[in-house]
Amino acid sequence: MKKILFMIMSVLGWMNLTSCNDYLDIVPKGNKIPATLADFEALLRDEYTIGYIPVTNSLYLLNDKFVGQSSLNSVTLTSVNYLWNETADRIVLNNQDEGTYYRSYMAVSTCNLLLEHVPVATEATDSERNEVMAYAKVIRAMSYYILANYYADTYVAATAGTKLSVPLITSADINAPHKQVTIQEIYDFMIKDVKEAIQQGLPRQSKTVIHPNLGAAYAFLARVYLQMANYEEALKYADMALEQNDNLYDWTSYYDTHKEAITKEGSYPSLPSAAGYDYVENYYFRCGEGNPNYATGELNIPVERAAGFEEGDARFLSRWKLRTVNQDTYYQGLARGYFNGAGLTTCEVYLIKAECLARRATGNDFSAAMDVLNKVRKTRILPEVYQPLQVSTLTEAIDLIRRTKDNDLIFTIVPFADARRFNAEGTFARTLSKTWKGQTYTLIPASHLWIMPFPAGAVQNPGNGTITQNVSK
Repeated sequence: MKKILFMIMSVLGWMNLTSCNDYLDIVPKGNKIPATLADFEALLRDEYTIGYIPVTNSLYLLNDKFVGQSSLNSVTLTSVNYLWNETADRIVLNNQDEGTYYRSYMAVSTCNLLLEHVPVATEATDSERNEVMAYAKVIRAMSYYILANYYADTYVAATAGTKLSVPLITSADINAPHKQVTIQEIYDFMIKDVKEAIQQGLPRQSKTVIHPNLGAAYAFLARVYLQMANYEEALKYADMALEQNDNLYDWTSYYDTHKEAITKEGSYPSLPSAAGYDYVENYYFRCGEGNPNYATGELNIPVERAAGFEEGDARFLSRWKLRTVNQDTYYQGLARGYFNGAGLTTCEVYLIKAECLARRATGNDFSAAMDVLNKVRKTRILPEVYQPLQVSTLTEAIDLIRRTKDNDLIFTIVPFADARRFNAEGTFARTLSKTWKGQTYTLIPASHLWIMPFPAGAVQNPGNGTITQNVSK
């Protein structure tokens, strides 16, 4: 899967030029203009173009990804986010964090190209064409979800129709006009795309795990509706997703298998990633932070972040180990391989379901929500430590569900999007606090840091449209 055909991107540009000059009909030696469905479908397998979407600065803001002291001694975009520097002008500093923006739109552009040209692709049936188009619509919607929850405010029904989100681009033409739409419009577009994909015949069993299947579509709709605080729809689609796949990986067995290597004093083994392409929890695999062209190591996490894991969490014990190198102490990642950092998994869907059940509970009966949470925890918490959780208030339920979700989906967009959602709701908002070099730092729920600024290149060169920054600095 790693060495799939890479289409020549310049050829894709030629397909969208409006000029009729004869020289455009000349194919360079050794290159190929896509024509068959197989040619176009191969673009979905170019993971570096369509699946490599980092959300690095959101990880810094949450302090999920460790940053060494030497990288914090000057004012950079990294240090501003990691140390919650409210006074720095991130717009000026944002000449480096372009990966999230351009890689997301690269995936969008590929999907747009497929949706424009697959209908006339040769050597295929209508059903086969519809399947490829359905994959493209789900991937495009997921790319817009990352953009909307990174560069714009979170969804709030009362303001979603007036606040700006991100540019909505639906054409692969280089000079196609585009508009920066409202938050409501981008959410409506995502939902429409995915529901059309389902109607178009998205298969229960996709071609590969890097092609989103029917379960992935349901899981993504559950994620989107949760973000919109539409808990009934989120619950409905969570149940539909779990009907497609409800498997959970046994992390306690993984820990037992590798325990000797993990616990050996002074040893930092390179363990195989369990959350790769064959992870039983996958609906859809998308690399996110990890480069899909080669195996990468698990990211390191700060000591303070490690304290947020539940006692006896086998997933934590299997993935990180305390280490000190020179002036830095942190938890070093132990796994190496491929990680599903931007896709969809059953664990996320179970926890969406748990939150929705908790919110609809009556008479302080949170047992259904806790049953779902405990089902997940039983595959994560060592048997000698595990105890089923029970709660009597919604606040307790949300706190426990959120703890497991933040920990299980660390390094993905989800904890960042959830934090923004809870901050906007107010009831479950949190002020983050830490001490670094004797100084206390805080990040309040209303901070402008929760919205990432568009990169300078995008604002200065917006193409055939305009981009308005969603933050003041």
